[in-house]
Amino acid sequence: MPAHNTQDSVISFGPFRLFPKSRLLEKEGEPLHVGGRALDILILLAGRAGEVVDKRELVKRIWADVNVDEGSLRFHVAALRKVLGDTGKSARYVLNVPGRGYCFVAPFAQAAPQVAPASVEIAPPRSLPAPLAKMIGREEIVEKISHDLTLHRFMTVVGPGGIGKTAVAVTVGHRRSADFGGRVFFVDFGPLRDASHVTTTIASVLGLTVSSEDPTPAFLTFLKTGPALLIFDSCEHVLDTLAPIVERLVREAPQLRVLATSRESFRSEGERIFRLFPLDCPPEREDLDVAEVLAYPAAQLFVERIAQSSGPFQLSAEEAPLVANICRRLDGIALAIELAAGRVNAYGIAGTASLLDSRFSLQWRGRRTAVPRHQTLAAALDWSYDLLPPAESATLRRLSVFAGPFAPEAAAAVASGDGLGTSETLAAIDSLVAKSLISPSGSRTLRYRLLDTTRTYALGKLRELGEVGQFARRHAEHFCDFFERAGADNSTPLPEWLSTYGGELDNVRAALDWAFTPDGDARLGIALTATAVTLWVRLSLFAECRERCKAALAALGDDRDDDRIRMQLLSALGWSLMYGEGRAREARPILETTLELAESLDDKDFRLRALWGLCIDQFNNGQFGKARALADRFANAAANSSDQTDLMLGDRLMAVALHYLGDQNEARQRIDRVNASLHVLVEKPKIFPLDLRISTQYFRARILWLQGFADQAQALAANNIEEGRANGHALTFCSVLGQAACPIAFWSGDFDAAERHGTELLEHTERHAIRLWGLWARTFNAAVMARRGDVATGLPLLREELNRAGDARFLPRFLPLLGELAACFLEAGQVDRGLDVIEDALARCNDRQELWYLPELIRIKGELMLRSARHSGDAEARFREAIDIAVRQGARFWQLRCATSLSRLLIGAGQRADALAVLKDATGSFAEGSDISDMRMARELIAQLRG
Repeated sequence: MPAHNTQDSVISFGPFRLFPKSRLLEKEGEPLHVGGRALDILILLAGRAGEVVDKRELVKRIWADVNVDEGSLRFHVAALRKVLGDTGKSARYVLNVPGRGYCFVAPFAQAAPQVAPASVEIAPPRSLPAPLAKMIGREEIVEKISHDLTLHRFMTVVGPGGIGKTAVAVTVGHRRSADFGGRVFFVDFGPLRDASHVTTTIASVLGLTVSSEDPTPAFLTFLKTGPALLIFDSCEHVLDTLAPIVERLVREAPQLRVLATSRESFRSEGERIFRLFPLDCPPEREDLDVAEVLAYPAAQLFVERIAQSSGPFQLSAEEAPLVANICRRLDGIALAIELAAGRVNAYGIAGTASLLDSRFSLQWRGRRTAVPRHQTLAAALDWSYDLLPPAESATLRRLSVFAGPFAPEAAAAVASGDGLGTSETLAAIDSLVAKSLISPSGSRTLRYRLLDTTRTYALGKLRELGEVGQFARRHAEHFCDFFERAGADNSTPLPEWLSTYGGELDNVRAALDWAFTPDGDARLGIALTATAVTLWVRLSLFAECRERCKAALAALGDDRDDDRIRMQLLSALGWSLMYGEGRAREARPILETTLELAESLDDKDFRLRALWGLCIDQFNNGQFGKARALADRFANAAANSSDQTDLMLGDRLMAVALHYLGDQNEARQRIDRVNASLHVLVEKPKIFPLDLRISTQYFRARILWLQGFADQAQALAANNIEEGRANGHALTFCSVLGQAACPIAFWSGDFDAAERHGTELLEHTERHAIRLWGLWARTFNAAVMARRGDVATGLPLLREELNRAGDARFLPRFLPLLGELAACFLEAGQVDRGLDVIEDALARCNDRQELWYLPELIRIKGELMLRSARHSGDAEARFREAIDIAVRQGARFWQLRCATSLSRLLIGAGQRADALAVLKDATGSFAEGSDISDMRMARELIAQLRG
């Protein structure tokens, strides 16, 4: 594009307004369609109004890297004059000065330049492929779509395969990137075989991990945070699934724009369709000269690609008609033209034209309207494929089994053999890249991909030769080995691990889809499922893990020789149910069977996995006595392990059990022992899906808080948040916020922090579709609202969210929220309803041995009794009971809170000395936490009593 003034000024002349920076020409406020070269000429001439610009300079500026003569310039000047209505009879704008050049002669007023905004660093577009070095024949279209995206929130570029839809969409994405602050996301559905994975494919590009069947709310939460452009590419095979998702995203995310490419429209509400037609080709005329041929985009593209592949190139007068013929025969399909240009270096233009003639019949070419344009592209690919040496054609066929990008090592593993060595395969790939049949994926590490149309074509060739089963098997075997190594890689930090292995999710899915077809290999699919478990867990894709494991187990049969892999699959199924659904009734029998198999096979790792899962299942179901017994079994099983992390896991499991059972002192000893050993942790524990270091600290923070070490607990929770964010595991970060940050902020009386953490947790769960923690976050946020004084809103919302949680409210994390519900009833003056809630909660605690929160529940009950005429006489006994339990548990925080309630009662009864003694006893053991709300209240009461 020619250089011009970079100020965003508007040039007005006659009824026209020219926006040079935006590359837009308007007539009486309506945008005009101007060809890219013609617009370049106008911008250059208008920028030098009144000056005669030499024709050679114009050609050099407009066609910087293509050799053309003045005929092309005359053609585009004529096109420009036609758009302007410059016929020479009335208004004149562009004047031809014979022998010299052209001059812009219309008088115009140039608006005052707009003040350039301060320079802002714009983040690079997310996942957007690199832009083309030069877009040919589509400048006007790119400008129109870029402009129309301001007016229309959902646009679909519709056209046949290979016509350039993706290139146009990518160019638009880069051109509009700054307008969206770099939030441009490119989602390629080409590799997707199963439309049920549409949502997880979108989530992956957005950087979200999902663990539920409907992550759409997660997308909305993310996309509502600011302007964004989603580019959905190759949508034709997933339209039924994708259309309602797009409608909802556009409807509910007001700052979102969606640009899709497809071979057919979505037929959705609000969709604006832009049909992309073939590049204009030179007409069928014998006397075409070079300038006339190069005035058409199809020929420009052909010559440009020759220059890219072969070096500097100048079209001769003898070759110009041949190029015109090639472009017409290829129907202006961009990909077909590029493929033809790639062969010129070997065969010349005349040879290329003759080969083209031999592959396309006149009858086929004449049925253009009746035959889908994909057949035109398929024929072009067929022609190009036949020109490949055997090693290259074989490599291209074999690589068609990959879904999405692939690494050179994977390509060599799958495509080598049967006459092709590894070095020969890699050399063939290099050659195929040069011929545009394989593309670099644009990722940081070297990866390749086949265009969707090329892959479809090559897969068809593979099928014709009866080779699909052979190479699909190799593909599945490769990824089975690949993820067996990945599962053993416990030393790589999670972000780096996901960068290495996470991008192969589409290939795993494709391999499994093939393996479980009638022509596949179910045994191989079963093995791949078992090795891929680590990937699903680390991506928090528990729902997908669950369904894949169920499918593998259904195909396994009952042979005792399969017990080891059955054990592995059952373990993964049990864990996916436990972590994905919480109180899943099916989890326990599955994990018990896993344990039985581990015992019979004497498999230490899976014995520990099963015991861990069973213990967590007992936590989830409120059986804390049974959980402690299982923690003991785990510790005994780990005692003889040579793996130090097994012993650490045993202490952590027991610490959690003791914490919930109300023994904070013993829990502290266990958790501190784990903390003291974390420095030896060089690998991620094999049997634990969360980060042991991070998960140790959030439970340690809880225990420290209850013991009265408020400052240490708050500092630990704050550091834990930063570690959790950096770790990148979605489920782990939920626990970081929900197990420590939120409750500690709430108990401290810092409701600003509580609201902040609760909001972050809710957004995180919606972004990653983690249902159970999302239920808790909404309930917690309602409790915060009520505690901040808005009981009228918070109380009904808290009740509603607890009801919505259903069985999930029996998870340990919900118990404090039941206590807060009773406290809200107290604030609302509904004492009897509060007492009913407390009695239910106390019954739950006693039945389940869920004792850690018992002192606070009894204290709240005492406060309710004080307001009840029937029960006020029993309030003091409840407060003293709560204090006694708190002391036995080593829970100084509960002791302080209960002592404050008791002292207020005693003050009201005139027993000031007793009240002071109670408070001094409770506060005397506090060496820190002077700023927390409960300590401030206690100090105020002490000052009042001493005053």
